[in-house]
Formats: sequence, structure tokens, C-alpha cells
Amino acid sequence: MAADRLRIVLVGTQHPGNIGAAARAMKTMGLSRLVLVAPEKAPDRDTHAMAAGADDLVASAPVFATLSEAVADCRWVLGATARSRRVQLEPLHPREAAARAVAATVSGPVALVFGRERTGLDNEELQLCHAAIHIPSDPAFPSLNLAAAVQVLSYELRCALLSESGPTSAAAAARTPPPAEGAASHAELEGFFAQLAETLDQIDFHKGRAPESAMRKLRRLFLRTNLDSAEVRLLRGVLADAQRMARLARQGAADQKIG
Repeated sequence: MAADRLRIVLVGTQHPGNIGAAARAMKTMGLSRLVLVAPEKAPDRDTHAMAAGADDLVASAPVFATLSEAVADCRWVLGATARSRRVQLEPLHPREAAARAVAATVSGPVALVFGRERTGLDNEELQLCHAAIHIPSDPAFPSLNLAAAVQVLSYELRCALLSESGPTSAAAAARTPPPAEGAASHAELEGFFAQLAETLDQIDFHKGRAPESAMRKLRRLFLRTNLDSAEVRLLRGVLADAQRMARLARQGAADQKIG
């Protein structure tokens, strides 16, 4: 079922009660995959009080040290965030995000990620996301409780699941990267990006400029292409050869100096 491939990920939750409230919001909409990343406090009596019957979601929720680990097997990752961020991601309305998320479950797990109550997701965590979800709250009072945000997205996911075969779902699928046979996992992509960053440093691509801007743009470019595992291996082979040539060039320059 598509619902089983949708996971709600809470990062750095500060109040245990919000974990329970988020679990309740999910369960009312037929969602059951709750994941916790480095919560400040473990679930406690407040968690179970706010869960109000959704304790099973809390009990079965895995806990990870980092967001990267929590979404390693995912094919698509969406971050719920405000607009004023340095990390530029494709902005999605909750309704469109939900429809596209359901469509993307055809190729594997999909994660909707929510950050800390006070500060949200940091830029490093947003780098791990493919797109951003913006809830269009009133600009005069944009503050939205974590559990309320989870409820909004859970409702939209429920609506999308109920109309999987309808015209909205078809339109969403057309705008979502098509599922590829053997689509690359998040962990495979992050391994590629790490090697790409190393290679660019070794060939002095940045010429003294800060590498962050170029890497942000390159991440967006490759994430749009929906690489499969074989393509990632091919690209990493190219990078490995570039790294080998860079080492040989450095060695040759060092030998010339010695000679």
C-alpha cells in the first residue's frame, strides 16, 4: 500500500508531548510510519497523554541519530519549512506535495520531514531534501504548532491516497520524477555527492571560492535527474578516474620539484 511507504520524520523534537500529538494527527489520517531523529527528550507520559490512542505509532517509531540515516532508503524526501532559507529547493504547496509524494511511492519510500519547534530544519538538513513544503499560513501570524503542521500534511496525504487513480494523481505523477527500475536510494546519492565534493576539491575546481554555492546547485541538478543505482555507479567511476588523475598530477609535480 502507498500509505505504508509514506513516513513522517520528526527531527530534534523538543517537547515529548508533540511527538504524541503528531502520532495522533497521523493515525486519524491512516498513516502509521513515524520516525524520530535525535529527539531532545525520549517519549514520556506527556507523549502518551497527547497520543490519545496512537501509542502504537510511538512505540514502533525507530529513533535515528541523524536525518541522513533516517531517510537513507528513501526515494524522495520533502522538508516542511518556511520560505526564508538560503537553501533553494523547489517550493510545493501541501496539496501538490501530497499528491506527488503518493505518486512517488511507486518507486520506494517517501519521507516528509519536520524540524524543531523553535528553529525548524537547519540548512544542512534541508540539503538532504529534494523539495520544500510551505504551508500558506497567514503572514501576519505564520507560527504553526508542530503537531498542527503534521495534521495539515497528513490530511493532504489522506486526500491524495483516496484519489490515487483520479486526475489530480495523474497530474502529480506527470510532474514527479518517473520511478526508475533500481532507482538510487538516498544513501547512494549522498555517497555520490560526498565523492563529487572531494573530487572538485582535488582538481581545484573552486579556485579559492567557497564550495557551498556550487555544491548546492550541483545537488539540485542531479536530484532533478532521478538517477538510478547503475547511473550513480557510472558517475562515481568517472569521479574515481578524475581523482586518480589528480593524484598522479600532484605526484608528478612533486617529483619535478625534487628533481
